[in-house]
Amino acid sequence: MRRLDKEMFRSLSLLGMILGLIFFAASLTPSLMPRSYLVQGALSGISAGVGYMIGTTLTWLWIYLQLPVPKGSLRPARWSIGIACLILCLAALWHATSWQNSIRILWKMPPIASADPYWLAAVAAATFLVALIVGRLFRIACLLFSQWLSRMVPSRLSKVIGVLLAVALFWSIGQGILLRLALDAADASFRQADALIEDDLPMPQAAVKTGSSASLVAWQGLGRQGRHFVTSGPAASEISGFWNTPAKEPLRIYVGLNNAETSKERAALALKEMIRQGAFDRSMLVVIVPTGTGWIDPAAMDTLEYLQHGDVASVAVQYSYLTSWMSLLFEPQQGEETAIDLFDAVYGYWSKLPRDTRPKLYLHGLSLGALNSQLSLDIYNVIGDPVNGALWSGPPFRSARWKAATAARSPDTPEWLPRFRDGSVIRFANQEHAPDQFAAPWGPLRVIYLQYASDPVVFFDAASAYREPEWMKAPRGPDVSPQLTWIPVVTMLQLLFDMMIATTSPIGYGHIYAPQHYIDCWISLTDARISPEDLTRLKSLFASRFGMAN
Repeated sequence: MRRLDKEMFRSLSLLGMILGLIFFAASLTPSLMPRSYLVQGALSGISAGVGYMIGTTLTWLWIYLQLPVPKGSLRPARWSIGIACLILCLAALWHATSWQNSIRILWKMPPIASADPYWLAAVAAATFLVALIVGRLFRIACLLFSQWLSRMVPSRLSKVIGVLLAVALFWSIGQGILLRLALDAADASFRQADALIEDDLPMPQAAVKTGSSASLVAWQGLGRQGRHFVTSGPAASEISGFWNTPAKEPLRIYVGLNNAETSKERAALALKEMIRQGAFDRSMLVVIVPTGTGWIDPAAMDTLEYLQHGDVASVAVQYSYLTSWMSLLFEPQQGEETAIDLFDAVYGYWSKLPRDTRPKLYLHGLSLGALNSQLSLDIYNVIGDPVNGALWSGPPFRSARWKAATAARSPDTPEWLPRFRDGSVIRFANQEHAPDQFAAPWGPLRVIYLQYASDPVVFFDAASAYREPEWMKAPRGPDVSPQLTWIPVVTMLQLLFDMMIATTSPIGYGHIYAPQHYIDCWISLTDARISPEDLTRLKSLFASRFGMAN
């Protein structure tokens, strides 16, 4: 029996290494984002570790079920299979450059000459080693729990319970303790840094500006993102010069995490500052939910302020310092609460104003901001007096309203560009399709989802571990590599890494949305009047400002 266990242990290592090497090779295939050798190495190392874990688990299950064991020496088979797997990995490394360039060429990025296979392999090996050590520790925990339980319950039952206890232990350590402490530490340090970082931005002198000496919102409490938002953007003189007509100074109201203790207090402060600045006297009002870090995309708001000749007021409240993907995965409730509190405060005041004199009210959010902005709009609370519309760009995969509209799309439309009913309420747009390509006119409430087929924040799906996502099927989006192939488990890991680096894409791809696409959406949403010549001029202006080719 001891000899059999020893032989099966060798078989366990063999199957684990086979799947590990296969997963390593598979992870080099293209997904949505181009990857550097550091990112690719980490992804490949994790993929190899997951493959090894699956192999060892399957072998353990084989032993546990007492299924037949091959007789005789396995050494020739080991060598043959090992050599075949190594050849597969070398072939994958050889093709890694062309696979990455299949994305870069679509995105008009310069192709790379090499995927740096040696550095890639070194990073992957180091990552796999760390994963293997964690796996060994998990196995030791399983054995310890099993030995302890075997004194009280049958042997096989003790093994099953031991595995479950080890899973619970590692999950609590990773999710409930270490991760929570890391997130709290990161949030605390980012909060302190955001308040103290000197960004060389002087306090606004104009009394109407947020953060000025006359403002109800303290300049220091705005944080870095808030200070940049309220002091950036086009001035009335710039807008007037472009149109050759008078323009107003856009109003930007922002409340940072350090300006008040609770989300309700921040929302109330934002409303008071809006009233002080005269935001409800403008023709258009936009309630913005920022990204996780508190950032607001200038490509979205600058374009709107130009289109409306400056007659716009916008308001936002910060809810986190963590990046959007971390906030999305680990603390989604904070953004939701802040978005709801801000919307309720603004809508409660706006809905009591005379309908013929109040501004049009719109919602906007990018990424995690889009998710939380959707959550703030309870259609049953506003159906009697609806807002005018919403522009949500890069809606994350957890967006229930976006997901429902996508699932209910016309069957002849792809998941990356759905058509929802007749388009009178919800429309989707991307780089090549503006939201006005519908026969039916808009209804009283307008919603536009701006999304790119190459955006992993939108199209990540944990179910891609065991089934091919709909957006991968033909026809594919114009910015998705034709060489992308669904591979069980590996594709999910690739998309997870893609999501973490989604903001490294060039503008107009991935999770970085281009101003010209915002312009098309705002025109459709607000009925902005602009001639074809002026539209071309406006898009050219912003293309040059954001470093894009016309």
